[in-house]
Order: sequence, then C-alpha cells, then structure tokens
Amino acid sequence: MKTIRIGNAAGFWGDSPSAPRQLVQNGQLDYLTLEYLAELTLSILAHQKRKNPTLGFVTEVPTVVSEIASHFSADQNLKLVTNGGGMNPSDCAKAVAQVLNDDRELHLGETLIATSCGDDILPRLDELIAAGEPFSNIETGDAISSIRDRIASANVYLGSDGICDSLAGGARIVLTGRVADASLIVGPAVHEFGWGRDDYARLAKATVAGHLIECGAQATGGIYSDWNPETSLGDIGYPIAVMSESGDCEITKPDGTGGEVSVGTCSEQLIYEIGDPKRYMTPDVIADFSQVKFEQSSQHAVSVSGGTGMSRPDQLKVSIAYYDGFIASGMIVVAGRHAAQKATAAAQAIQRKLLSDGIELDDFNIEVLGMGDSAPGMRSKLLENSVPENVPWEVVLRVTGRSQNRNHTDRMLRELAPLVTSGPPGVTGYTGARGKSMPVLSFWPALISREHVWPEVEIRSAVDWLTK
Repeated sequence: MKTIRIGNAAGFWGDSPSAPRQLVQNGQLDYLTLEYLAELTLSILAHQKRKNPTLGFVTEVPTVVSEIASHFSADQNLKLVTNGGGMNPSDCAKAVAQVLNDDRELHLGETLIATSCGDDILPRLDELIAAGEPFSNIETGDAISSIRDRIASANVYLGSDGICDSLAGGARIVLTGRVADASLIVGPAVHEFGWGRDDYARLAKATVAGHLIECGAQATGGIYSDWNPETSLGDIGYPIAVMSESGDCEITKPDGTGGEVSVGTCSEQLIYEIGDPKRYMTPDVIADFSQVKFEQSSQHAVSVSGGTGMSRPDQLKVSIAYYDGFIASGMIVVAGRHAAQKATAAAQAIQRKLLSDGIELDDFNIEVLGMGDSAPGMRSKLLENSVPENVPWEVVLRVTGRSQNRNHTDRMLRELAPLVTSGPPGVTGYTGARGKSMPVLSFWPALISREHVWPEVEIRSAVDWLTK
C-alpha cells in the first residue's frame, strides 16, 4: 500500500528554528509543512501590512527555504506546504523566489511556487454584508456594525482545495493564507491518494493525522502532562505522519531525537482545541474523533486508526481582528522580607498616582509572580500551606494597563522606575529600556456561507515570480 511521510516543523510563528532542518535531514519526508497562523498571528501580520504593504507574511518562510534549499535541490520529490503566506502570499512568494534564484548552483530557478489566496475578505466585507452575511459575533451575538470602522483584518478559514489545486499544477512550494491547520496535511493526502471530496471517512482520518501533528512538538513530548526529568527536550524530535491510502497513519519522529511519541502524547494532542469530539468542524469534513484508536507500534511510533466523518459544513469560520485601544506591561523585582506585600503596595501606589492626575485605566491588572498569580487560586493555597519563612523573599511585580488612550498607558509605564526611590524597600531589576504601549487587536469570530468564498491559486516558476 502506498504511503507518504509528512513532517510538521512549526506549530506557531516562533517555533524552533532548527526543526525544519531536522525533519528534512533525518525524516525521509515527502512533504514538509509549517503551520504558523493563529488569531493573534493574523492580527500581527495585519498590523504589519497596514504599515508596509509588502509585509504581512511570516518572515521565517524565506529563511527556512534558504536553510533547506540544498535538500530541496537534492530530493526532487520533497515539497513544502505552509500557511506562512499569511496576509500576503504574493510577496511571500517573491521573497522565497529570491532565495531560490540567489543560489544559482542549486538550479532551483524553475521551481514552481504556488500561492493560494481567497481567504482575505476585508476588501469585500461591505459587499458581503449587503449580500446578507451578518458577520455577527458567534460568541456574543453582537452586530458587526459596532466595530466596522475599526476592523483591521477579516480572514476565512479555507480548507485544502487550494493546496490540492496547487499540487496538481506541479507546485513544489505552496504558500497559503488562512487555511485550517489540519488542511495543510489533508491537502497532500487528497492529492497523493486521489480521494474524492465525498470520501468523508478518509478525509476525517487525514484530519486526525493533521490535527495530531499541526502543533509541532506537542505530539512528541512537548508540554506533556506526564513529563519526567529523564525526557530529553533539548533535542526534541518534531512529528511525522506516515499516511496510507486507507487514511490510517502512524505518528513518529526522526530517529535519534529526543522527546516521546506515545499513546499518552497523541491522546492529549487529539483532544486539544476540538470542542465536540464527535463533530470537529473543519472546512474539509466534519470529523468524528470519538472512535479513534491508538496503539504503541514501536518505542517512538503510534499507530492511529478509526475515526469517521460526514459532509463538510455549509458555513466557514471567519477570523476578524479589530483595533481596540492600547495595552502596556512592565515588570520590576521586589526582594526582601514581606516581598509579596511590598510588591502589591508598589502596584497600588502606581494606580493612586495615576488617579491623582485624572487617569483611570480601563483595566489595571496586578500580578505578583512567585505568589501564584499566574494561576488563579494558587496564591491562597500557597499562603495556607506555607510557614512564614517559606514565603518567597523575592518576587516579580508585573502591572498591565489597558486604555483607549495611548497617553494613559504610556504614563503608567513611566511610574515604574520612580518606585526605586519612592516605593517600598527592595525594589530592583528596573534597568533597561522602558516598555512601549502596543495597539490591541481584539478577536471577533463570525461565520460565512461557503458559497461566498473560494481559493484563488496562482502558480509561477521562481524566475517568473521575480520578473512578471
């Protein structure tokens, strides 16, 4: 039975720089995928593109292509699929094309690069609203009119159709905008095995495989709840799905790498961010994960079977980001006896100074790190179970403010350094540049009818992306 090997080297923008090299060197891959996008990432990319129209894509993509270019040249079967095109797949393609053309010894100038767009509906938003799409917030029911003049981006979660069309057109590098995470893996499987769009059982199984590896090292021992000190994470291996025509797969990692692939790691990843396990909604299929079975097939390999699906949904999710004021955060260290109490008093002093000048922030959050404030409810347990000498003698105070007025959050930041001489004893760790207020891009989830969106694929050689 034919099989393909798909390795995923990124679960978010900022994942390990060494993971792509690890997988292409030691993973015997047919496909390398890079899953970069989250709602936060789209917001960041939208902000970047607003400042510079040639940006808005994940800038790590050209770097990765540069680092794996020699392998790409040596192995003509290797393909790359990534949603790192973000808000601007075309300029991402040009940047990748530049990398391939710069090293002429590798002879990659004729490599076909595809972009799959169509997810960005911001230019069409008013037209779609007029056509009857409400874009109401699916969590609150609020009307889109309440934020219409502040919207920065609007992207539909597309499925694997554009990826399939790109691969069918001969592309070896596929750069998409917002597609569902698992679709990066579903697309190659559909293309290689020739599945139909109504082959719901196998599409669901491919979705299981995609979901298991889409978050990178989370499937290979990262943040695993049964972690133990003997688990080697410094050389953690990134996941590979070995997929068969039946849709079943095996999850593994490159030989000789650290981490762990077990029934436990796969089980935890399977239930990650899925809502109803019997109706996991994706653009490609509604998947039923409830009958998925795992079996430890070797020390670092898990066989995956079971699972089924039903027809894909009529509506697709839309990720909308809108400008929602400013946020700022700053930290100082407070040491010595009664450190936690002194840190709280210091934060309260900042708030009183702001109020005395007529500045009332929309939100003002005080965290005394080291006293359990990063996990709600932990501070009281720490105090209940500790004798006085075990209460921390040094903590980190973090204050965060939010306001529609940037001047107000900037002013909050200016009140941190004066605590060195005007606050309680023991304030330190204040050196370095003062923090900056940042614009807040809030998330607005909505739905759109499938009939109103479609992938738009463009395929050119690396040379043509630079000359046409």
